[in-house]
Amino acid sequence: MSRMIECVPNFSEGRRRDVIEAIVEPFRRRRGCALLDYRADADHNRLVVSLAGAPEPIEEALLEAAKTAIALIDLNRHRGAHPRIGAVDVIPFVPLRHISMEDCAALARSFGERYFEETGVPVYFYEEAAVRPERRRLETVRQGQFEGLKEAVSDPERHPDIGPPRLHPTAGATVIGARKILVAFNVNLGTTDGRIAKEIAKAVRASGGGLCHVKGIGLALEDRGLVQVSLNVTDYEKNALYRVMELVRMEARRWGVPVVETEIYGMVPAAALLESAAYYLQLADFSLDQVIELKLLEKLEGEPE
Repeated sequence: MSRMIECVPNFSEGRRRDVIEAIVEPFRRRRGCALLDYRADADHNRLVVSLAGAPEPIEEALLEAAKTAIALIDLNRHRGAHPRIGAVDVIPFVPLRHISMEDCAALARSFGERYFEETGVPVYFYEEAAVRPERRRLETVRQGQFEGLKEAVSDPERHPDIGPPRLHPTAGATVIGARKILVAFNVNLGTTDGRIAKEIAKAVRASGGGLCHVKGIGLALEDRGLVQVSLNVTDYEKNALYRVMELVRMEARRWGVPVVETEIYGMVPAAALLESAAYYLQLADFSLDQVIELKLLEKLEGEPE
């Protein structure tokens, strides 16, 4: 039985189309590495790529893409709304089939060693691959961003997990880890007041006393004249998207601002969307077994090869 993982590398480039395509190209060419989705956002100045396949071809494609990103991205000149410490900012490995979370954590650590050897970019480990408990949370590792970490990296508490206590001069550092499937869920609001988005994000996220398994920040979408509550739902099975949405909507009403639209950034499990669809449609006793495409896939997977 073949092992399958998802990998969602994030690169600090969302504006230069030629650079974006050059970074993505290795994922197109590598046999056994399926490029599911990639999208770049100019306001965030960030590229998010979704991959699936066996660990080995994904690792090879990652290294090739990373070397391209490191050569073409200079964080000293990078400006964007999304927090980052690296040209290749974060690489999470996610178990999908016939592989455990523990296996993905081990994969992240072994890949991190090779990544540093081949690129010279120091590595931090997070989530299930963290080697220091205080580094499990990505936002803790990224505290101060590239600019702040350049100074703080000399502090023993901020030393990389792999590599010397200094950043790559243009590519910073990379955070590598293992985690469950994450849903990137953004809510755009009809105001230009960034303070409102930040206050709503604080009220919704777990660290601000909101919902467990939810992280969030408030961002300005300057080109669109909107603000965004940018959320990561780290366990959609324990906190459904409809709950997150309704809490954001309630907080937005407090500030007198409308929800203009929402967006899913990257890939999402069908169950995460269907659960919310069932809630809003008030479906009684709805089961995923009623979804024809999912049922067919289940039947096809059960057939002998």
